[in-house]
Amino acid sequence: MISKDTKIYVAGHRGLVGSAIKRNLEERGFKNIIGRTHAELDLLDPVAVRKFFDEEKPEMVVLAAAHVGGIMANSTYRADFIYQNLQIQQNVIGEAWRHGVQKLLFLGSTCIYPREAPQPIPEDALLTSPLEYTNEPYAIAKIAGLKLCESLNLQYGTDYIAVMPTNLYGPNDNFDLVNSHVLPAMMRKMHLARLLNENALEELRADLAKRPIPGLDDIENASIEQIAAALSAFGIYASHLDLWGSGKPLREFLWSEDMADASVHVLLNVAFKDVATDRKEVRNTHINVGTGIELTIAELAEAIRREVGFKGEIRWDASKPDGTMRKLCDVSKLHSLGWRHKVDLAEGIKRLYEWYNHN
Repeated sequence: MISKDTKIYVAGHRGLVGSAIKRNLEERGFKNIIGRTHAELDLLDPVAVRKFFDEEKPEMVVLAAAHVGGIMANSTYRADFIYQNLQIQQNVIGEAWRHGVQKLLFLGSTCIYPREAPQPIPEDALLTSPLEYTNEPYAIAKIAGLKLCESLNLQYGTDYIAVMPTNLYGPNDNFDLVNSHVLPAMMRKMHLARLLNENALEELRADLAKRPIPGLDDIENASIEQIAAALSAFGIYASHLDLWGSGKPLREFLWSEDMADASVHVLLNVAFKDVATDRKEVRNTHINVGTGIELTIAELAEAIRREVGFKGEIRWDASKPDGTMRKLCDVSKLHSLGWRHKVDLAEGIKRLYEWYNHN
């Protein structure tokens, strides 16, 4: 039994998943959870990370901090995605091991799997064929992180478990029009398009003041015409919305608070011995986390449109990349370890749009 006074460091405690993990632990009665903002601790700085571990001496670590983004960001900032994630992982996991932390949870992503992986994707599909090109640098970094955890367990007897979540969304999501993931980006674009259609100037100003975009320096005095011109650069119009790709790829989505619950379940109840096979070569001990349910991107767009109330046309730009056409998780290992998702997509979209409107 893990004591409720155990000192747990949640790296990335203000992010989409990290904040949900922190809340989940608190709801379970854990009283000694620590976190640091980026301003307080730069995880890219090995000296600062070592000093933090020297001073705070956490007993358990959750590594939810990462440099993340959608297909546009992954395609554009390839060096940033591999360098920053490798550096964060090396610093946090390395210092956890050096400071005798026995229990660590590492969060990756299902983009680690090959582009042409069998569907649903089992954990054993890892490294069996080439990766999807658009997010290859990020995927390689995450593969390195899970292999670091696995290797430390095998060589030093640590208990570092890696979980690979599917596409996540939820409270504290990133709604940036360039760097966010597909679901929150699509939701905000439809929201802004609806406001444009309704000539809701004050609501547009409030939204863009909270989350600024390029091309609007004086948002307090911006006219509807100036806002419309700036939003057009992102494919957002009063009459229609331009979205990347064909709309045909299939995707699976998991509510972030479900991901947090799965993460804490694994942290508290699953040991390396539970996922290490008896084969001569122990590998692929990571755990997929998802729903096992998928839909097309076009179907997702329609589900968001219904919730947001956008009445304009959705136009797909097939000249832009689709990414992997399908990546559904095989979640049988997770189910066998005693956890299943609770929030379905329609309910999650409803909750997220309510959260967005209040924040």
